[in-house]
Amino acid sequence: MSIDIHNKAVGDSIPTAFVLQDWGTIDYDQAYARQRQLVDAVIAGSKGHLIFCEHPAVLTLGRMTKPESLLFSKEEIEQQGVMFRPIDRGGDVTLHAPGQLVVYVIMDLNTAGRDLKLFMQQLEQVAVDLLKEFGILAESIPGKRGVFVPSNRVFPKVMGAEKIVSIGVGVRKWVTYHGLGINVNTDLALFRLIRPCGLDVGMTSIQKVLAKPINMDDVKQACINVFERRFQ
Repeated sequence: MSIDIHNKAVGDSIPTAFVLQDWGTIDYDQAYARQRQLVDAVIAGSKGHLIFCEHPAVLTLGRMTKPESLLFSKEEIEQQGVMFRPIDRGGDVTLHAPGQLVVYVIMDLNTAGRDLKLFMQQLEQVAVDLLKEFGILAESIPGKRGVFVPSNRVFPKVMGAEKIVSIGVGVRKWVTYHGLGINVNTDLALFRLIRPCGLDVGMTSIQKVLAKPINMDDVKQACINVFERRFQ
């Protein structure tokens, strides 16, 4: 589908217009190539894009990935049917897999004061607002990119929370790409292969928190609603 989401600046929000696309389940390399093409188009003056998709199991290694973030050898991980891809985003290693909603946000920050910190904060708040739509309390943790839910009803530090949304962004000529990985019905056992984002932290999902599988289309629609509110 392709839907315009027209937005305007309010307070500290970021003015833009998105074209919404749903790529379904798509090979990571193919999705990355499409992202690069869309980044070129936005640099040339086209609208931004908000993209939904899922990927077959793949570990993406950001620019800050540490060797100790991989808990098994490359060969052992590949034997589990998980691919490796070094990638040009910030952050450490993360996992994409079926049941995780990946949201790619291709946005021109040249019209938003080139404020990458604000953009990352907005993405975290989008994730917090989205989870609230499903009755899940979540928060960001200062210095730890992503969104967490309490494992002990408190958020004192990473050890007291489980991660439910991963966030990693790349920027070229102030146009963003990559984005969010929201664990919806994800096989959480795959995260045992790594230290997610370089953290000694447990991972969770909407399905685990609510103790029932979740309709992915419902999550996509909630995400659209949250983006409209947050960026308008």
